[in-house]
Amino acid sequence: MPSLQGFVQSLFSEEMATAFKLTLSTSVIAALSVILIAVPTAYSLSRYNFPLKNIVKSILDLPMAFPEIILGIALLMLFGNNLFGNFLQSLGINIVFTTTGIIIAQFFVAFPYAVRIIYSTFNYINPRYELVSRSLGYGEFETFKNITIPLAKSGIFAALVVTIARCIGTFAAVLLVGGGTYLRTETLPIAIYYNLSLGNIDMAITASIILILISFAAIFVLEKYANENTG
Repeated sequence: MPSLQGFVQSLFSEEMATAFKLTLSTSVIAALSVILIAVPTAYSLSRYNFPLKNIVKSILDLPMAFPEIILGIALLMLFGNNLFGNFLQSLGINIVFTTTGIIIAQFFVAFPYAVRIIYSTFNYINPRYELVSRSLGYGEFETFKNITIPLAKSGIFAALVVTIARCIGTFAAVLLVGGGTYLRTETLPIAIYYNLSLGNIDMAITASIILILISFAAIFVLEKYANENTG
C-alpha cells in the first residue's frame, strides 16, 4: 500500500526530478513545433484546392484512428536502422533512443489533432474578410497575419491546449522511439509504467499525481490566457 513517507521520498528522488524536467521540456518544444506547422498546414487545406487534397487530409487524420503504438512502430521503422535512419546518423542526427526521438514522437501524436482543430476554425471564418483585405491592396501574407490569424486566435489556443495535453501524456510512441532509458529518456508516463511493472507503487502513484497536476496546470493557464485574449 502507498504511504506518505514513500510519496515524499519518491517526490524528491532523482528519477522523479529527471522525468518531470524531461516531460515538461520535450512537451513544450513539441507543442510549439506542432502549432507552427499546423497553422499553415490547416490554412492551406482550408483555403486552397490542389490534387489529392482529400488523400492528404485522410493521411493527416489517420494517426487519430489507430492505436498510438502503431504510430510508434512506424516512426521506429522510419528513423531506425535503415537507409533514412543511417543517412541522418551520417549527418550527426540521432533520433532513436534520444531526447530528440521523444520530441518527434510527441509531435506526430499531437499534430493531427492540432491540424483538425485549426482547420475547422479556418473553415468557420468567412473568406470575404480576406477578399476585402486583398482588394484594399494588402498581400496574402499580410492578410493572413492581420486578418485571418486574429480571427482564428481562439481556435489556435484550443489546439495548443489539446497539443500540450497530448504531448504530456504520450506513452507508447515515446517508449518505442525514445527508448525509455532510466534517467535519460524516461518521461512521467514511462516512469509510471516501469515502476508499476517493478511493484514500486509509491513511485508510480507519485508520477501519476505529478502528471495530473502539470497537465491540469498547463491546460488551466492556457485556457485562462485564451479567455483573456479572446473574451
